[in-house]
Amino acid sequence: MKKTLMMVAAVCAVFTLASCHSKESAYKKAYEKAQAQQTQTTTTTAPVVQQTTTTPTVTTVTPTTPANDYSNVQVRSENFSLVSGAPLKAYSVVIGSFGVKANATRLSETLAAKGYTPRVLQAATSNGTMYRVVATSYNTKGEAAQSRANLESQYPGAWLLYQK
Repeated sequence: MKKTLMMVAAVCAVFTLASCHSKESAYKKAYEKAQAQQTQTTTTTAPVVQQTTTTPTVTTVTPTTPANDYSNVQVRSENFSLVSGAPLKAYSVVIGSFGVKANATRLSETLAAKGYTPRVLQAATSNGTMYRVVATSYNTKGEAAQSRANLESQYPGAWLLYQK
């Protein structure tokens, strides 16, 4: 009887905790709403009329587009050692993680053939040793985020690594 009661309580606790986290659809709705508001504010133009003694002219003022904001781009930081390639800068774009070094080396060679300067890193994780393949490395987060955005079409799941 007590075991059954404990089992029911545990199942209830699991369902309660599982339903506490936010749903992806809620984030998506908030993102779409913010995008719509941003589009509304950046597409409105205000005509300004300037009058002179000869003929009146109309000048349209267009708002400037704000600089790209990369503050919300997630960056990981982990302990690693450089296995091959040039030294890393502060922010790097990781396009692959492998448990086998040969697989990482193969991807690195493919990147080199495409004109990149790839690097292979060895990282100790909770899943064991992982070999990370870095496609590009930059001094600023913005440059790295732009590079990741460009690489994500070919390498879905690319992420940023920060070297302290």
